[in-house]
Amino acid sequence: MAKIQLNGKKVSLKNRTSIKQLLLNYKLLNKRVAIELNGKIIPSTKYNIYLKDKDIMEIVHFIGGG
Repeated sequence: MAKIQLNGKKVSLKNRTSIKQLLLNYKLLNKRVAIELNGKIIPSTKYNIYLKDKDIMEIVHFIGGG
């Protein structure tokens, strides 16, 4: 089990959970999001990266408004 920090909160994940799987779990996979992993922006082409213990991840979800 991997323990990561997700948007400032500690989260436990199953081993070999990818960014794509995490987004799917949070129903954000087809949404406009920006991912930062350990201080680096991750392009959507790299969402197959597996998360590991002590990773720090930020998800920013874009919403419209006016």
